[in-house]
Amino acid sequence: MTVLVTAGAPASAAQPAPASANRPPALAAPATPGAVVPAVEPVGRDRPPRPTARPSPQPSPSGPSTTVGVRLLDAPVDRRDDTRAHRYIVDHVRPGTTIKRRIVVQNSSEIRRTVALYAAAADVGKKGFALAPDRTENELSSWIDVEPAEEVLAPDEEVEALVTITVPRNSEAGERYAVVWAEAAGVDGQNVRNVGRAGIRVYLSVGPGGEPPSGFETGPLTGGREKDGTPVLTAQVRNTGKRALDLAGELRLAEGPGGLSAGPVKVEAGTLALDGTTTVRVALDRRLPDGPWTAKLDLASGWTKRSATGKVSFGPVPVAVTSAVDRSDQVLTGGLATSGLVLVLFAVYAYRRRVRVRQPVPAT
Repeated sequence: MTVLVTAGAPASAAQPAPASANRPPALAAPATPGAVVPAVEPVGRDRPPRPTARPSPQPSPSGPSTTVGVRLLDAPVDRRDDTRAHRYIVDHVRPGTTIKRRIVVQNSSEIRRTVALYAAAADVGKKGFALAPDRTENELSSWIDVEPAEEVLAPDEEVEALVTITVPRNSEAGERYAVVWAEAAGVDGQNVRNVGRAGIRVYLSVGPGGEPPSGFETGPLTGGREKDGTPVLTAQVRNTGKRALDLAGELRLAEGPGGLSAGPVKVEAGTLALDGTTTVRVALDRRLPDGPWTAKLDLASGWTKRSATGKVSFGPVPVAVTSAVDRSDQVLTGGLATSGLVLVLFAVYAYRRRVRVRQPVPAT
């Protein structure tokens, strides 16, 4: 039996539910990208009513917004110190296990909306946490059931839903990914379907025994400047564990010129796949002196934390390199023209000399 604690952290960074008196307080957690995808789709006779997952910055301005918010309420007691488990559904279970999580869904639109609740596929690759389009299914999403599957909500109204994940007894060991979506849709006066979605990621590890280890390595810290003078600190990070990571943290600079210090500066590196490598890049203020500085980079994924320190210098603003103009064709053309002129003059000289020799010598 899994004992749960109240999580209370908003799962959708783009559409967070506003605070109310009867809600638990949010826990501090590193800022990680949320699974939010608004989309638009024309409505026609030959098209199904299901929305697509094509990104759109905002709904059509001609109709009411279709914003929706969702947040996680529960997290396992043994993950009380895992900030990811208060934001996403993160767990390790044995085959044949059933787990349940409560979520809260809110209609953030200004009109009454029907909100659909369902699970869809996701994956973690080189580019991070990838969302499958529409209601694409994978193995994990097929194990997930959300009740209620649909709810009609007034503006700013909330409803509590139950997410049940039933792992088959014959399932293979490994980590799987999905998203639990809350979706609101509407049609404006221009016959365009507006769809707003907010989701909670699911990282589920399946296998016997204890949870696979999580870990990562941070390479040397390197400083430099962009062409516009922006100082940038970079570091290579490699996932050395057996679970995907959501990296976030802080950068601090100390012992700079004149005893200056800077930071902390928020750092986000997104989701790092198993055996994956990424470059953490932190842009700083242009006015920052060249250095040298003592830099400390603190990164964490849940309760897995690592730190890296080193001496860095950002250097002066790089001078723009002027490209050399290739004038070889002009030199070649000029050389040929000069050679031709010399040949012509030589021919004229030889001809005149020859004519002069042939002239008869007058008798004395």
